[in-house]
Amino acid sequence: MCEMSKSLECEANGGDDKWVADSSLDYKGRLPLRASTGAWKASLFIIAIEFGERLSYFGIASSLIIYLTKVLHQELKTAARSVNYWAGVTTLMPLLGGFLADAYFGRYATVLLSSVIYVLGLTLLTMSAFVPSFKPCGGDDQVCPEARKSHEIIFFLAIYMISIGTGGHKPSLESFGADQFDDDHSEERKKKMSYFNWWNFGLCSGLLFGVTIIVYIQDHFGWGTADVILTAVLVVSVVIFVAGRPFYRYRKPSGSPLTPLLQVVVAAIRKRKLPLPSNPSLLHEFPRTANNAAHGRFLCHTQNLKFLDKAAVYEDKGGSAEKQSPWRLATVTKVEEMKLILNMIPIWLATLPFGVTIAQTSTFFIKQAANLNRKMGDGLILPPTTIFCLTAIGMIVSLTIYDKLLVPMLRRATGNERGINILQRIGIGMLFVIATMIIAALVEHKRLQVVAENPKTGSLTMSVFWLAPQFLIIGFGDGFAIVGLQEYFYDQVPDSMRSLGIAFYLSVIGAGSFLSSLLITVVDDITRRTGKSSWFGKDLNSSRLDKFYWLLAAVTAANLCVYILIARRYSYKNVQRRVCVADSNEDEARENGESMA
Repeated sequence: MCEMSKSLECEANGGDDKWVADSSLDYKGRLPLRASTGAWKASLFIIAIEFGERLSYFGIASSLIIYLTKVLHQELKTAARSVNYWAGVTTLMPLLGGFLADAYFGRYATVLLSSVIYVLGLTLLTMSAFVPSFKPCGGDDQVCPEARKSHEIIFFLAIYMISIGTGGHKPSLESFGADQFDDDHSEERKKKMSYFNWWNFGLCSGLLFGVTIIVYIQDHFGWGTADVILTAVLVVSVVIFVAGRPFYRYRKPSGSPLTPLLQVVVAAIRKRKLPLPSNPSLLHEFPRTANNAAHGRFLCHTQNLKFLDKAAVYEDKGGSAEKQSPWRLATVTKVEEMKLILNMIPIWLATLPFGVTIAQTSTFFIKQAANLNRKMGDGLILPPTTIFCLTAIGMIVSLTIYDKLLVPMLRRATGNERGINILQRIGIGMLFVIATMIIAALVEHKRLQVVAENPKTGSLTMSVFWLAPQFLIIGFGDGFAIVGLQEYFYDQVPDSMRSLGIAFYLSVIGAGSFLSSLLITVVDDITRRTGKSSWFGKDLNSSRLDKFYWLLAAVTAANLCVYILIARRYSYKNVQRRVCVADSNEDEARENGESMA
């Protein structure tokens, strides 16, 4: 537990709530005025562009497997792999985009640049539907046995340009929104805990419109018409985002966030033979003065990974500590930042099976819907991807209940600002995902029974709303796990890596998509060689997705046990606050994953 005098904390806070002293600047490069910048007045512009971007993304992503099988005539397993590869690239590209935002461009500039690339990708996608030489079929034919090669090239080029745009957009925008709240201001800190919930409310609203209105337009007016609308929506969203420029708080890029981490490792190796001091306060740190904005927030010393502490051991060679090379002497804060990254690796690995199960919602779940009765009333036939809106509804309901009912109750019960800690929230989401896979397996087994009993009509006598429970439950789970992952990776990374932190969260989903493709390939090969037929046939009726879902449920359940063991031993980020907290207590700070000096 760090110790700092109350008087110094009050001095750091300055007794003045008028200005924001968290190293951020306003759009003119000045110290931001709290009353006219940041918080919800800025975040609403950011959530607005997230709504437009997610509407565009899900308008494409939710129908992608349908487009690949109906227009490009790919086989089911080939189409599923194509979707997983694209989803994987889309959610791994933010690692590059987040790094560039943190190190060189800044978050606001990265959002603008990536939005331009995104719009260009949507424009190219629109051209693939209207330019005669780019159309899937020659002449005025709407259906052809095989799409033209030129269309395939333009189509895949367009969606991968959208992936690149997403790579800069997603990590930068979400972290830029969270930057609008001052961690050292108690009221803004509480608002920030709600920010991730309402960010996802905007995300789900975009998803909801994308998989209902946009998918309906694709089904009844054509893919090209929908592409025009998606392009126009994103352009308007970017204009709204730019209009909020005077209200934002900005952070200057601080160079590569990876260099200080590497310096800690090098310094620790160089001094590996030196003994550690008996008192951690003897380790090197910048002087704790009120004017510490240049060094950012200080982190408290922790007892794990003690080898790295040797990087902060001072060698008395006649010179002051400040004059020593950072490759020989690191501060306690830099050492603790390296520990944070290493502590994240087991959590990241333990959440990958969650990413694998999430990948099924945009592939096999949608294909199941296409094989069921989608009639509503007199003549209205729902597009297959419309059922995906139940996931968004489930998530919106989950977020609303959590933010408005559960958090206030849990705050009173536990004394924890968050209600429950972040890793507990993620674990609860994983329980919902296991339940989703079990229900999906039972429903698919029922569907295959109906197909066996009615070979001519197949499962068209079975309502699409048999899939409602699995979509709703995974939506509830996302309200816990997805939001928890966003908050965890933003909050627990070093302050200089927050765009990369959001990218780490997205990489869970991206790596999960690639692992899903790999798992499909492995299971396909094993079941083809050891059984009568593969679990993945030419179409859904000749496949055994129910067995695949049972496999995923078992793997996710076993992984949850491992995750609980890791989470129980996890050491949260220990931050020194720069505000007066005379009435705070150590237990509450520890539960929040912070240290209140």
